[in-house]
Amino acid sequence: MIKLITVLLLILPTLALGHKPSDSYLTLSVEDGGTLSGQWDIALRDLERAVGVDQNRDARVTWGELKARRAELEDHILSRLTVTARDGDREQVCTLDSDGLKVDDHVDGTYAVFLLTGDCGLSPLSLTLNYRLLFDRDASHQGLVEVRYGDQPGQPVALSNQHREQTLSRDGDGGLAALATFFRQGVHHILIGYDHILFLLTLLFPAVLVWRQGAWRPKESMREALLTTLGIVTAFTVTHSLTLALASLGLVNLPSWLVESAIAITVGLGAASNLAPQYFPRRWVMALVFGLIHGLGFAAVLADLGLDGGSLVLTLLGFNLGVEAGQALIVLIFVPAAFLVRRTAAYRRWFVPIGSVAIIAIATVWAVERLAGAL
Repeated sequence: MIKLITVLLLILPTLALGHKPSDSYLTLSVEDGGTLSGQWDIALRDLERAVGVDQNRDARVTWGELKARRAELEDHILSRLTVTARDGDREQVCTLDSDGLKVDDHVDGTYAVFLLTGDCGLSPLSLTLNYRLLFDRDASHQGLVEVRYGDQPGQPVALSNQHREQTLSRDGDGGLAALATFFRQGVHHILIGYDHILFLLTLLFPAVLVWRQGAWRPKESMREALLTTLGIVTAFTVTHSLTLALASLGLVNLPSWLVESAIAITVGLGAASNLAPQYFPRRWVMALVFGLIHGLGFAAVLADLGLDGGSLVLTLLGFNLGVEAGQALIVLIFVPAAFLVRRTAAYRRWFVPIGSVAIIAIATVWAVERLAGAL
């Protein structure tokens, strides 16, 4: 167990290299007769990574540079997406073309917007999407997709390196597909969201301890430790769920750089509370307040899909349940392990303080980078 703690301390600095997950946003509308229209929003940073758009190497992609590589970019992205239409026993691969290019600002930066048209050659009862963009460059990339059949509500799904293909039926229950795929998206997001993980860990470090007479002392029972953990996780869940819903509905809209910088600051303050716990006697209050900020960070994944109605409700529910499942996994791994070593000096006098200092350093790097990126 002490070796495990040592390994965790050693890998913490590598998390300072973490970045916001890569996402693209694809919407397709299917009309009678099998014609397609839509758009595909892809971050400029991802296009630079995939093709290389920044010709003068000044770390900025200009409109002129984007237009100069337009044909190559269109060939690249369209070769990474296959749409197959089915109508009973008939099957036809749809043709796709890009007939327009513009740029748009999303919550996490500037995106190229490729306007799409297509023809399936038949009026489909279902579409099967096979999505392959960027997986060779970034295995954590996600394609957030919404398909609309005529005037029907959109069917949103999340496609990933592990789930590259999805079939969406005209008369099928797209809601269940949205619930399942965005549940996976929520689990994925929390497990690769290093800032959210570190914040949760800073609150869990002392869950098996109690501050008494100027020092950390071990708690006597697992029940006491679990009650502390339950209070922290419940408080965090309530408020991040609230702001996740508000932001996804468009009722709260803050710049991405501000939200991400604030998240980094909460991580640092959470770690600092382990070094001066006398000033933070009720850690669930910290989780309650800071959860509001982290919910805005979670919402960045969904905000640009433009969902409404039932699709938004099910997507939010699936995503939030996935986030909670990811959190529960972290808690179930960390708290029992910490409880076993809570009486050791290595945990109380070494791991908690040194680990907290390491997290403060990482959070400081994140905050500086994110604030600098806004200048």
